[in-house]
Amino acid sequence: MTTAEITVEASAAAVEEFAGRVTGDTSAWMVTTMAMLGDRLGLWRALAHSDPVTSAELAARTGTGERYVREWLSSMASHGYLTYDESTGRFTLPAEHVPVLAADSPVYFGGLHQALYGLTGVLGQVTEAFRVGGGVPLAAYGEDWWQGLERFTAGSFDHLLTQVWVPAMPQVYAKLALGAQVADVGCGRGRALIGLARAFPAGRYVGFDVHPESIAAARAAAVEAGVADRVRFEVCDAAAGIPGEYDVVTTFDVIHDLVEPAAVLKAIRGALRPAGHYVCVDINASHHLPDNAGPLGAYFYGISILYCLTTSLAQHGAGLGTCGFNEHTARELCTRAGFGSVTKVEIGNPFNNLYEITV
Repeated sequence: MTTAEITVEASAAAVEEFAGRVTGDTSAWMVTTMAMLGDRLGLWRALAHSDPVTSAELAARTGTGERYVREWLSSMASHGYLTYDESTGRFTLPAEHVPVLAADSPVYFGGLHQALYGLTGVLGQVTEAFRVGGGVPLAAYGEDWWQGLERFTAGSFDHLLTQVWVPAMPQVYAKLALGAQVADVGCGRGRALIGLARAFPAGRYVGFDVHPESIAAARAAAVEAGVADRVRFEVCDAAAGIPGEYDVVTTFDVIHDLVEPAAVLKAIRGALRPAGHYVCVDINASHHLPDNAGPLGAYFYGISILYCLTTSLAQHGAGLGTCGFNEHTARELCTRAGFGSVTKVEIGNPFNNLYEITV
């Protein structure tokens, strides 16, 4: 198509404006990759709470090559992640950027950057799934994905779960404090359950997951955390039933990924004692596409294609996708599963909704 033909359908100014937007979006991919390198090499942490540094000083401090470090600093300064003083040739990580890039905090993004890098390893298989159907199995995902995902969700589990989310549900808090029997379905590497066991030591906890490697990592983490006396982890497909009876059952960003979400919700309902509570954290999205417009919605749909949707379809599953267990669908599926009430608990989190669900 020639320039003349383009201008018949759209003004040159509109084309140029959109090209500028795409340039910015493409640059964001590169910036995220560079941020991931900074995390992997320890550059962000070396810059945190530091006096302004030159590239030579940062390279010496981190055991890296000065010429690479100089280019990396220039990239991050160009995008505004760092500030640069031309008179001294020194770079600074602003204090307000430290919690996001270099600190253990609820808004730390280093783990997410690692996880997104890990997804590049399945691009070929996802492309093929577009053409022939099916999806990408869990076994295809590498350590960067699993480790990065754990690091990213750690911000919520370490700083929000027992400090904000549980106290927002007084009846759940009371059960945990007295010593509840707790099951976490889709527990991954066990971070949430271990956090609960530390905060509420009177309880007994079991985590279930279909991914054997995650269960092995969770068992090791429980031993390291000193809670293996009250926390255990088992490989289990919850869709086939959940062994035992519990006062509290939890899922954290799990239901939208599942092969059989309806069957798992029914199994959770069956595993709860008569006065039991189901605590469900899932994606903060809408069942109306226009409501999901914007960068966060675009991210949700993208992560769905690269993980949530495709891992479900790999097993001929429901394929809800990342935005598929929104509030509307959560209420509908939980009602079908036999739950009595679904209460959305306000937590002011752009990524997640918190539901307190009772029998």
